[in-house]
Amino acid sequence: MAGAIVLIIALIGFPIVVGLSMAGLAALLGHLLWKDGEIRHEGSELLDLNT
Repeated sequence: MAGAIVLIIALIGFPIVVGLSMAGLAALLGHLLWKDGEIRHEGSELLDLNT
């Protein structure tokens, strides 16, 4: 009976953990790409229009 409860908790928790980790990875990648764009185009007059 205890094994079934652990299995149910694992089946419910696994998608939540995977979803949150993918959201964190997407946020990190977005931030790194934004910083890269800021560095590559430093001094461009288009950056002022972007905000």
